[in-house]
Amino acid sequence: MSNTSAFCIASTEAQAGTIVDRLHSVGFSNDDISVLFPDKGSSREFAHQKETKLPEGATIGAGSGGVVGAGIGLLAGIGSLAIPGLGPFIAAGPIMAALSGGAIGAGVGGIAGALIGLGIPEYEAKRYEGRVREGGILVSAHCANSDEVKAAKDIFEACGAHDISSASEAAADLHKAS
Repeated sequence: MSNTSAFCIASTEAQAGTIVDRLHSVGFSNDDISVLFPDKGSSREFAHQKETKLPEGATIGAGSGGVVGAGIGLLAGIGSLAIPGLGPFIAAGPIMAALSGGAIGAGVGGIAGALIGLGIPEYEAKRYEGRVREGGILVSAHCANSDEVKAAKDIFEACGAHDISSASEAAADLHKAS
């Protein structure tokens, strides 16, 4: 089976942190989870705090369960970036590389272009970009099989996330080829 990603929108950093923690608890690695949200000042401080701890090892922050979004700080490549026309964002995981230019697809820039590059159909990518612009937090999980897709979607639903979907990364490759 081709690789697939499951996606959702969380309403708060706390909800996103809970989703990330639950994804970790069922075996998703930091490299399989992406988070993207608008940088509203407090988020910048949060990301800087977590980013400066990353070189010390992934165990740093693991005991900070009461901190809002503590799980997010353990993700790979967390950092702040500016998206032209959209403003500052905090991103972590594979989406950070995509937004940095590695997977921008179909001639569409910004968040939607990165999401298309990660395999989301264009209409959904644009909807997710709109939700994130409105303050929602995009959470995605890279899944190796249909069981992982189901597990991720079950976690999203149990945590009260909305706009839950999945997309095959092979589909993105097909779109690029045509």
